[in-house]
Amino acid sequence: MSAQNSFAIDFLEICRARVDAELDRCISRESASDRLQAAMRYSVLGGGKRIRPALCLAAARAVGDTGDNALAPACAVELIHAYSLIHDDLPAMDDDDLRRGRPTTHIAFDEATAILAGDALQALAFGLLADATGPSESARLTMVRELARASGHGGMVGGQAIDLEAVGKTLTLAQLEVMHRHKTGALIEASVRIGALSSPRTREQDLEALAGYARALGLAFQVQDDLLDIEGDTQVIGKRQGSDAARAKPTYPALLGVDGARARLAELLDNAQQSLAVFGPEADPLRAMADYVVARNH
Repeated sequence: MSAQNSFAIDFLEICRARVDAELDRCISRESASDRLQAAMRYSVLGGGKRIRPALCLAAARAVGDTGDNALAPACAVELIHAYSLIHDDLPAMDDDDLRRGRPTTHIAFDEATAILAGDALQALAFGLLADATGPSESARLTMVRELARASGHGGMVGGQAIDLEAVGKTLTLAQLEVMHRHKTGALIEASVRIGALSSPRTREQDLEALAGYARALGLAFQVQDDLLDIEGDTQVIGKRQGSDAARAKPTYPALLGVDGARARLAELLDNAQQSLAVFGPEADPLRAMADYVVARNH
């Protein structure tokens, strides 16, 4: 394991502990339904790398902040991610029965409860972000707008719609990357931007540089996911190996071949790292996270 990868894993573990404690506190608030709350806890607190909230916290650090103001925003991003996984796994969507090495939420509970859990997590995310005590009111409004844009029909949900429409079709590289900039990349970009926006020190040039980093990283994340789908181990990646190929979904290896996908991955990593050249060592967590994303095995 490289020193950079070890640094990223250590940083992820620190972030995971902080984020999981806050997520536990938020979901433990009074609920109208114990079963619904149990499904929410199962979906959010049952594992996960916490890459998106870690990126949020790392972006705050990159602009010279401690990251304390970014904790609630980081949790909001993770709640949106968790809701999206619940809905992606539903029979009407990807119809998956395994997530993070455990039965998916609609299998562990039932389909209706899974849908409601996803809905509740989405609402909780925006409430958490709106109520965050650190950032200013104007900053919170901007972050709410960023998260809404990234998670809605012009972002993640729109990308999922394109993905469903593309099953069995052959896409060009440009079309494939439009889909993934929305489906996967939009929330990763929002994670980085929201983290930076949580700090009053952030300048417009910081946001521009971080946006370039996040755009490249969002695509790199998806390329590695596609490679793991054909090369990974089900027990390690936590979901069925080969599930994308079985559903004839368009992927980077299917379009470019494995070697071509690896070359695109290396290019995207270089783009992400070059975007951080304007920052000093305060951006080292972001640099390490980029290396981790392309080297991970799950």
